[in-house]
Amino acid sequence: MSTSRHRRWRRKIGPVSRWLPAFARLSTVFLLIALGLFVALRVAAPYLITTGFVRSGIEDALSKWTGYHAEIKGSPVLEFWPTPRITLNQITIRQPRESGDKLLGSIDSLSADFSLIDALRGRTSFHEFHLVRPNLALTRDENGLIDWSYAGLLARAISGVRSENGAEVLDPDLDAEIGAVTVEDGTLAVTDIKTAKTYRFDSVTADIAWPRLSGAISAVVIARINGEDLKVDFASRQPLLVFAGRNAETRTSLTSNLLTAHFQGIANIASLLALSGNITASIPDMPALLTWSGKSIPGIATLKSASLESDIMSSGNGLRFNNLSLSLNEASATGVMDLLTQPGKRPKIGGTLAFDQMNLKPFLDAFALRLAAGEAEEISAGINGPLRLLDVDVRLSARRAQMGLFELSDVGASMIVAGGEAKFDIGDSRFEGGEMTAHLEATQRDFDGGGKLQLSIRDADFAALAERLQLKGPLPLATGSLDLDLQSPKAIWTTGLADVTGRLHFWTREGTIPGIDAAALRTQAAQKPFFPLSAAAGGAFAFNQLNLQADFANGSAEMHDARIAGTAETLTLSGVITYQSNGLALSGSLEATDPAKAADLPLLPFFIGGSWPNPVISPVPLFGTTPHAQ
Repeated sequence: MSTSRHRRWRRKIGPVSRWLPAFARLSTVFLLIALGLFVALRVAAPYLITTGFVRSGIEDALSKWTGYHAEIKGSPVLEFWPTPRITLNQITIRQPRESGDKLLGSIDSLSADFSLIDALRGRTSFHEFHLVRPNLALTRDENGLIDWSYAGLLARAISGVRSENGAEVLDPDLDAEIGAVTVEDGTLAVTDIKTAKTYRFDSVTADIAWPRLSGAISAVVIARINGEDLKVDFASRQPLLVFAGRNAETRTSLTSNLLTAHFQGIANIASLLALSGNITASIPDMPALLTWSGKSIPGIATLKSASLESDIMSSGNGLRFNNLSLSLNEASATGVMDLLTQPGKRPKIGGTLAFDQMNLKPFLDAFALRLAAGEAEEISAGINGPLRLLDVDVRLSARRAQMGLFELSDVGASMIVAGGEAKFDIGDSRFEGGEMTAHLEATQRDFDGGGKLQLSIRDADFAALAERLQLKGPLPLATGSLDLDLQSPKAIWTTGLADVTGRLHFWTREGTIPGIDAAALRTQAAQKPFFPLSAAAGGAFAFNQLNLQADFANGSAEMHDARIAGTAETLTLSGVITYQSNGLALSGSLEATDPAKAADLPLLPFFIGGSWPNPVISPVPLFGTTPHAQ
């Protein structure tokens, strides 16, 4: 059986061995002929092809592509090894004089490969372009489109491209080969007619692969803007639709030290509302980004970093961000957001965000609440307030939240900016074992009118709060409630303590005031005309109920008949506290809670002056009594 198999292989190999040498000889002959023709063409080309012929060909090609007139001042250089290539210097591309003489740009040096066979046949075709120090000027019109060219092939292809069943279609007479384009040390100036601003890109380096006008494009561009290098990776199977300002499939990445972003999906350079796909962005240093962009937002320094990832799609008159993941500093959230636009109205951002934990202050700074109401004199005209251009209606929730030194849990909040007003509400939250709600409002109307803050706390542990805030002095330690209503005649972010007016109401259940010993207070009052509070600090004043009201104005708080009722004695206080200097000017009294025990605990009036936390107490003699003889 094995012998039979070997015989069959010999029958097959035998014929091959007979024709293989002939094939090898024939292939060698053809290879030698081709090599000879290649060498002969390279040797004869300098004598058959003139520099002027190739130069005029590339001038015609540039004019054909751009619709402008190409002028070449420098002497061209032809090379034929290893590939035919022409290098031109001092090129200027401008509009014909009869059409306005508009300058598109200039190029220090332009190199391109050309077809030797076509040149020998009296035609020129070029590919593999290399531009050194091109200086181009483009215009972005009112519709957001780039004026790529005047009336050349590129312009006709952009205006003539169409989309059929999601594919880019171009008529054959508008199609052409391009090849690879390399740019070295270029500059680009784009003038935006709508905003009257000019954006300048320096040190531009680019590698562009675009085999044909009707084909896909891929490009890597590095440019310097305001001293910062940016890298853009762009790819699209429908580049002409992109340049025509129509919806097209794209993939774009932006990389720099200040910002990293990536988008893949359907985009439109003329309208951001046509986006559909996936977007990611990361800003590692928000203050540095704002400084680079020439913008300034007071207080934004608390927002160090930000990032987002989301699916994005067109939705009616706006965009919807689904599966949104947002990070601000160390706080992360998920949710859904909408950007809505309506004719004649400001764009509106709405949606919901759910945080596991967050810091409310950076969040407020991120949305620039303060800018909604103005402060135009202190903010450069360049930004004009981001939220002055937007309406906002955002709902927030967080398992844990920090607001300055305060910690909240199970927070439900909202932020609304509309009609010249900005409002931030904490509708529900847990605070020090109790509940807290808050309302912060700023209005644009005559903004010298300022804003207001309303705060309501119920059944919170103020003893734990005093410890957390490291407050000093004899303070009531108890579970209590507080209502605070403040307003300012100035912008909220510029308001000082002296600018605040409003009212406070504080009441508690049973508790203690450490550092006040009622018995020691009576003893010191009987012996001395005045003494420091620390002299009567040997114990604590236990109380069953506390009720305090105060008005704020001109940098001080006026206390109205604060009543602290203990089991045996009741302490009352009224007067003025200057909280800028911690100064006190209070009148008070200590008396029996039960009037039937007034003989054992007679009325003791006194005056408190000096500064917190160790003021001076001076007993006030009763009518008909002598000092220090109570």
